Amino acid sequence: MFRDEEHLEDLLSEPSPLAIETLAKLEGDLILLGVGGKMGPTLARMARRAYDAAGLKRKVYGAARFSQPGLLDRLQQHGIEPIRCDLLDADEVRKLPDVPNVIAMTGMKFGSSEQASMTWAQNCHVPSLVCEKFPKSRLIAFSTGNVYGMTPVVRGGSREGDTPAPVGEYSQSALGRERMYEYYSRKFAMPMALLRLNYATEMRYGVLLDVAQRVFTGQPVDVTMGYLNALWQGDANAMTLCAFGCLESPPKVLNLAGPEILSVREVAAEFGQRFGKPAVIEGKEAADAFLSNAQMSHRLFGSPRVSTQRLIDWIADWVARGGRTLGKPTHFQVRDGKF
Repeated sequence: MFRDEEHLEDLLSEPSPLAIETLAKLEGDLILLGVGGKMGPTLARMARRAYDAAGLKRKVYGAARFSQPGLLDRLQQHGIEPIRCDLLDADEVRKLPDVPNVIAMTGMKFGSSEQASMTWAQNCHVPSLVCEKFPKSRLIAFSTGNVYGMTPVVRGGSREGDTPAPVGEYSQSALGRERMYEYYSRKFAMPMALLRLNYATEMRYGVLLDVAQRVFTGQPVDVTMGYLNALWQGDANAMTLCAFGCLESPPKVLNLAGPEILSVREVAAEFGQRFGKPAVIEGKEAADAFLSNAQMSHRLFGSPRVSTQRLIDWIADWVARGGRTLGKPTHFQVRDGKF
């Protein structure tokens, strides 16, 4: 179990052997765009630790607006070079250092229905600014499994070759983001990977935490969106770095997700057992959900290091002890695409 947040972030940023091996083969420095998000800080630290483990004197930059107090200083303490940058400002993007390896983590999801124009600007305009700045770089861009739309549970999850069918402003603009990166990949022959993530989870944020908190506080768990994917964020971080080993033009598309489809009802019951209280269930499972099949990424990068059962144990302990969370529900139960 975790002693505190420092212990948690140490494990979230521990690189896998393949991540170390992959970065060791890359020439040049690395920049993470949008490093201030939920995954960015620990992914940047993992990259720093991977370079150090490989004995390489590479720079790891992290660009963001840094609206979160203290984050810039914490990144500096871990050997990351922070850069204040509004990625919607073309002049500021042009001033970023020329770096051959880029991870683009930019995007907007929550509030997308109320701020549609900003959602499209963040998700579709920023990629054009990024690619115009880094036309000769290798690039990994984050996307989402929501671009597939919902799939029948019995099918086992959407696969990379499935035709996207996004619903709602967020999912549609996320597909637009992919198309912009694809356009520039073809235009500049940029090697890329698009990572469709479903869903990264740790103690302070994620679908499993949402369920755990509702069970712990006696709130009902809606099982209409009855099934989900969950992936330890440390594994998502490691797989992201490993993706530098399989870039293509046009972009390589990869699902990042856990190895199994989880039942929300069963997950709630497991948390109930750990908390010693019954899970209150409402609704009935629909026959479809946002689900991804991640067998391809597991073949390429190996199985996740942290199992779902261990994740549930860790989260239950964290919640029971009153560990700090980000206070940001995932809204995973939303079925109409309105986030």
